[in-house]
Amino acid sequence: MPRFMTYFLVLIAFSAVPLTSTVFAAGKMRVETVIIKTATGEYSFEAEIADTPLHKSQGLMRRPFMDADRGMLFDNGAEREMFMWMKNTILALDMIFITKDGTVASIAKNTVPFSETIIPSGQPVRGVLEVNAGTADRIGLKPGDKVMHAMFQ
Repeated sequence: MPRFMTYFLVLIAFSAVPLTSTVFAAGKMRVETVIIKTATGEYSFEAEIADTPLHKSQGLMRRPFMDADRGMLFDNGAEREMFMWMKNTILALDMIFITKDGTVASIAKNTVPFSETIIPSGQPVRGVLEVNAGTADRIGLKPGDKVMHAMFQ
């Protein structure tokens, strides 16, 4: 009976831990600087790099807050069309689709939290940078602007 109680208590303890939290489920992502150049200036973001299948599948799901100078950069590994969604994502986001040379291909502004609607890049891209909704308008971002990061060379 004591062994059963031990297993039961461990099960209860682990059920209180959200298995989808980024640190627990996907491990800590590295953070790197991403610079966006627009007609209004250069803007620096500290972005978590989602470059493993686990990190990509987790993304920004279930995060209630993100600082204005933060983001998440998804690495496609090669240039191809990307398809994103907002399932289990609390934050409204701007999704910036970026070609292999760092050119902004398209922008999905003010995406709808929790939506399972597919958001396509519209053309082959190397990656997507997710930032807080309203950021693209705030910095004057438009297709054709440049994103600087080691991924885009």
